[in-house]
Parts: sequence; C-alpha cells; structure tokens
Amino acid sequence: MKYPISLFILVSILFGCTPNSYEPTENGISTTVDSLRIEIQFFSSSIVRVLKYPLGETFQKESLSVIKEAQEVSFDFEESDGTITLKTADLIVNLDKKTGKVNFNKPNGEALLEEQEGGSTFEPFDDNGDATYTIKQSWTLDADEAIYGLGILQNGKMSQRNQEVRMVQNNTWDFVTFFQSVKGYGLFWDNYSPTTFKDDESGTQFTSEVGDGIDYYVMVSENADGVVAEMRDLTGQVPMFPLWTYGFWQSRERYKSQNETVGVVEKYRELGVPLDGIIQDWQYWGDNYHWNAMEFLNPNFPDPQQMVDKVHELNAHMIISIWSSFGPETEQFAKLKEKDMLMDFQTWPQSGKEGWPPNMDYPSGVQVYDPYHPEARDIYWNHLKDGLFSLGIDGWWMDSTEPDHLDIKPEDFDNETYLGSFRKVRNAFPLVTVGGVYDHQRAVSSDKRVFILTRSGFAGQQRYGNTVWSGDLGSSWESLRNQIPAGLNFTLTGNPNFNTDIGGFFAGRYNKTWFDGTASINPLFQELYVRWMQFGAFTPMMRSHGTDLKREIYYFGEKGEPIYDAIAQAINLRYSMLPYIYTTSWQVTNAQSSFMRALVMDFPEDKSVWDLKDEFMFGNSILVAPVLDAQYTPEKVIKVDEETGWNKGKPRNDEGYPIVDFEEEKSTDVYLPKGADWYDYWTNEKHNGGQEISRETTIYTVPLFVKSGSILPIGPEVQYATEKDWSNLEIRVYAGADATFELYEDEFDNYNYENGAYSLIRFEWNDASGELTIQAPEGSFEGMLKERDFNVVVIDEKGASAPKKVTYRGERIVVAK
Repeated sequence: MKYPISLFILVSILFGCTPNSYEPTENGISTTVDSLRIEIQFFSSSIVRVLKYPLGETFQKESLSVIKEAQEVSFDFEESDGTITLKTADLIVNLDKKTGKVNFNKPNGEALLEEQEGGSTFEPFDDNGDATYTIKQSWTLDADEAIYGLGILQNGKMSQRNQEVRMVQNNTWDFVTFFQSVKGYGLFWDNYSPTTFKDDESGTQFTSEVGDGIDYYVMVSENADGVVAEMRDLTGQVPMFPLWTYGFWQSRERYKSQNETVGVVEKYRELGVPLDGIIQDWQYWGDNYHWNAMEFLNPNFPDPQQMVDKVHELNAHMIISIWSSFGPETEQFAKLKEKDMLMDFQTWPQSGKEGWPPNMDYPSGVQVYDPYHPEARDIYWNHLKDGLFSLGIDGWWMDSTEPDHLDIKPEDFDNETYLGSFRKVRNAFPLVTVGGVYDHQRAVSSDKRVFILTRSGFAGQQRYGNTVWSGDLGSSWESLRNQIPAGLNFTLTGNPNFNTDIGGFFAGRYNKTWFDGTASINPLFQELYVRWMQFGAFTPMMRSHGTDLKREIYYFGEKGEPIYDAIAQAINLRYSMLPYIYTTSWQVTNAQSSFMRALVMDFPEDKSVWDLKDEFMFGNSILVAPVLDAQYTPEKVIKVDEETGWNKGKPRNDEGYPIVDFEEEKSTDVYLPKGADWYDYWTNEKHNGGQEISRETTIYTVPLFVKSGSILPIGPEVQYATEKDWSNLEIRVYAGADATFELYEDEFDNYNYENGAYSLIRFEWNDASGELTIQAPEGSFEGMLKERDFNVVVIDEKGASAPKKVTYRGERIVVAK
C-alpha cells in the first residue's frame, strides 16, 4: 500500500513495531543495526539521504551544501524477516536488517548502487580535543560502470574509475565529493573534511578524516542531465550572469598602473578586436603588508574612480582581484584579529618583499580569515562595499578561495573556526567565502547581477553567481588536454561555470630567458596559445590570463599575420555565438542544463563516448573538437638557440625564433557520435554519426560540427556584447530532423528576469514539410524589440540555401524552405 509518511507514522503507532525493527520518522525511517543507528530520509521521490552513526551518539548537522528540506513523500513500505524496503515512484531503497547494508534500485527492480557488507566503518579520532570519528563508506559498482564528477581534477581522466584521490582543496585541483554514474544515479558525500576517494577492484569508497556520522545522498534520474538537475535541486539553482560576461576577457599578471589597465581597453578598441572585460590583478593596494586592503593605495593608481569610469566609457567592464587573506597593516586584519577570526598557518604571500624565492627575513604576516563566521563575512563585505563596490566595479576576482595553504603541518588543521576545527570544514572554504560575497551583494542591489570569478569550488557553489577557473596551470599541451575532462567532470557535479587561463598561467619556459616576455613571438607558444584560445571560445567564460609574458593580441603580431588573425577569428567566433550562448545560459538557469556537455550526456547509448575526453557539446547543438596536439611545432619546449631536426635550417625572425608556415594544411581525427547526423560548421558538409573522420585543419581551424535537427542564431559583428541589438540575426536551420529553439532575451544585467521580465521566441522546424515556424513571443521586458529581421538559412545535404529575409513584428510567421 502507498501512503504519505504522516499516515505511515499513524499506522505504525496503531499496529506497533518490533523493538529491533524500525521507527517511523517525518520523512522516512530510523532503525538500529548492531551498534549503528541508521536513518533513511526522503528529500523527494528521487532523492534519498542515508545517515549512519554510533548508537548512543547524537547526529546534528546543518549542511553547508544542501539547502533543500526533506519532504513528505508517498511510498510503499514492506518488511520481511531480513529486509526493510521503501519504494517511491522513482526509487527503491532496501535496508538489510542484519548487516545494515543499503542498496538502491530503479522502480523496475534494476540495480543501481549497493553498499558493501561491512562497508561502514568508524575509527575514533581526536579532532583537537573533540572526540569524533574517521568515517568510511564503501559501495560495489559494476565492472564496466563509468562514473563522472569529483570536481576539477588535473588527471586527464574522463571516467573517474580506478584511482585514489586525496581531496583537499588546492590551487589547481578543486574537489566536490560527488559522482554520477552512466547508470543514471548520483551520490553526494556530505562531508567537508580532508577526504580520500578510492576506486579499485575491491570497491568504491569515500573516507573522511572527521565525521560524527556517515551522511550521503543518492539521487536518480533517466540521464545525466536529470542527475545534474537533482543535484541542483538539492544544493541550489544557478543564477544568470549578465550578457557582457560572455564576451572576451583580457587579463595579465599584472597591470601595474591605471594607465596601463585603461590603455589595454583603448588598444583593443583602436584595433577593432572585440573585448568586454578587463581584470585588475593584485598589488593595486601597494605592498604585501597591505595585502588585500580592498583600497587603491598604490600611487600608480591615483584616481581609481576615473579609471573605472573610463573603462565604462569605452563600453567595457572591470572586475578586480580580492583574496581570502589580509596583510597585517590592513583595517580588516585589525578587526578580524581583535575578534579572533584569523587562522594561523602559512599562506601566500609569505614574504613582505616581492620577488622569488620569498625572502623570509621579512615575513609578510598575511593571514587567512574565517569565512565560516557570519560576522567575519560581514567585515569582509563592508570593506569590499566601501572600498571597491562603491566605485562601480562590475565583479570580483576572488583569488585563493581554496585557500593557499603552504608548508602544511598537521596542526594547521587544528585552527578553530566558527564551525569547529579547520579540519572539519576544510573543503567547504570556497563555498562559504564566495557565498558571503554573493549574499551580501544581493542584499544591497538587484540592478547589477553578481559576477564572481574564483579559483576553487565545492558542492552547492553554483548558487552563488560564480565561475570557477582551473588554477595557475603550467603552460603545456598536456595542461591544455587536461582541461576538457576537468571542465566536463566539474559540470557533471552540477556546477556549470568553468573556465581556464587561456595559454596556461606559467609560461616562462617559452621565453628566451624566463622573464623576458618573448614567448608571444615564439612559434611553440604561439601555436599552443591559439589552440587554447579556440578551446576557450567554447567555455562559459573566455578569458586570457597568465604571467611571464604579455597576453594581449597585439603582442602576437599584426593584422594579416596568421597568429594574430587566428586569435582574432576565435574572438569574433565567440561574439557571433552570443545569442546562442545567452539562450543556453537561460536553459542552465531555468531548465538545469549545462554549457559544456560531456558526450555521454547526449549520447549515452554510444559506449564509444563514455570515456571520450577530447570532445564535448557546447549547448545542445554544437560539437567542439579542439586541436589538442601540436601540429606545427614540437610539444617539448626547445630553446631558441637549440638546433634540432625540427628547426634546423629554418629562417628565423628578429628574435631568433624559427619562422613557421602556420597556414600549411594539417589534419586531425574527430569522432561523431551515433544517434545523429552532423554538419561541418565551416563547410556545411554532412556526415553520418557513429564514425571517426579526418578533418583538415590550419592554425585558423577549430573543428565544429552541428547536430542535424538544430537551429542556431548567429549574432552581428560587434566590438562588445551590447554594441548592437539583435534586430538582424541570421537563423541557421540544420535539416535532417525536426528542431526547436527558443531565443531568450531580457534586460541583460539585472534580476528582473526573476520576476518574469524576459521573452522567448520559439522557432520550430518541420523537416518533412521544410517549413520554419516563428511563434509569437512569450513574455516581455522593458526595451523589447517591436520589429526585427531574421535571415533564414537552411542547411542540408546539398549545402546552404540563400538567406531568406523575413520581418518579424511579434506575430506568428511560417517560412517555407
């Protein structure tokens, strides 16, 4: 019999239950097996929580990640001699009354996940005077079962089987204690202490240093998108970013004066290369003793208001570096120290003097703050608001949110935070510090959407208006290749906003000498940078950044030269995609979709894509297969004066680097998933799915393929995202299957969309009749276009049709092929 939990409780009271059987709770059951208390709690019909803790102990925890409340869920209840079974519409949970083992099945009985017998362990642990446990839970997975997630991992793996990973947040590895399976379930291990994930022939397990109990969630759905949706339902939805955040961002470590910062924007405008964002990196506060003062104390920034205003006059936006630590001469440090809200361990910068290596004769005294404390978050925001937000700065580059932890000692984790030892809450640091800024800014303004770029992430952080970059990577082809599976696995944890330092951060080895900046004319770095730029055009944030050389386009050559032109082409390609990207951002927010999509998300029946790590879907229609191997230069860095087989006898430029013909035709292999036909974006050539093809390339080429049955809106040529409205879009229809697309528009930079201020124009392609129907818009907003032109192009096996111009005035139109 199926009944709501309230009736379940009543029936249990009326008819009684055996003392060693179970007790009903408001959203499930509680029982005792040997020395463990076990609770099964339903958060929905497809999400269940499992709690295990020693008998006689209490387990009280307010999750930092989970914001959903457990719900009253109707389920069938069965009890046999050995098993308690709970069945909802979406999930079956079986609890072995003898061993305490829990397993999970689909409603049809198909096995999803099973705990191992004896797989729940508790080892006593002294957490700086608090008696607690080191906890472990083990499960058995199918031998050929692919799993994804765990965060941003620089291991080059798509499926995360057969490895052991120590999960402690750091600069380039961002950990989320979640994975999802190709079988259609996800598992979130809700623990924030240093954790080890291990998968081998003996099983799959999480082990956490500190925990009063085992606490995990299982969620089920029909596909990977559904599991992502469940994880966001559990831990928070994704707010929208402004349109301008999807343009091109230029950054460098670092711009050393306000004239230099503004000058970069001016130069891009002069050259006619699109740009929407400029980023001010560290030391605008002056010196390491004033680290992160959130004030312009550096004399090279004499009038920061003028700088910000000038950037805005140039129709660009600025975000600025802020950190999780403070120098001893800052006001924040004094306030936080007085209230015992600073932590005592080594962090960056260690020395009060600039230069490398750090001169420890002059220790910086910089300390990380306690973001777990609500009053500390208030202090942080109040200084940020008064010092920088008041200038009109558009967003925040929250650096070192893991945070930097150097010369690590075990006792560092004994630092006391508002929520207990640092050890207990270590991995949630980025979640709470980023959340503090988001929540405070939302509380004071709805006119500007919160936009945060940050270096670390954890479960639930997607709800805080941030995009996570993959840290200070070394510049290499291996690093570039690793970014695709890193971003895809992060996306599969429910966090859709991922980006990288285009070109890699540390590039000094490509210079003639480490700091001379000549890498921009070194063909080895030029090729790597262009290929990284082409990949970056299809990440949620397209951002060039790094140290050891200047990354602006004009340092790579001039217009008409291959490298310059290839960079400009990648940037312009990005801008042509803005209507598609912004619509995808709405789908991420409104329909729990994702920007970067592992091919298994859309083609799970094609086992060839389960572990494919060098291609992905960008939105629902575009397959991106970046060139990830050097084609014109060696991947191994060769110094300019080395004579090898590769560069021997080649003519050289003024700096002595070999001159390379980057327009020479090369090729790369691309796999096209089965289940769809594919059109080459550049040539319109049609290919069948389920095969590997060879694609001709030059330095200008990023292989792109559009799924048949797709509609793509192509935007105008612009210098910044909002330079031109969308009154004259090209609408490309890729025939071969029926298709729909809903063009999303709003006011582009406020939260009025949350109150319904937006519009959707639905395009419907009937492949049999060859007709495109453009429906009347749904919704409205201030400034909405009343009239516009659509230039419809139909692409089929014969090629592209001539554009057909139609004027749209908000009424339904049918366009014949």
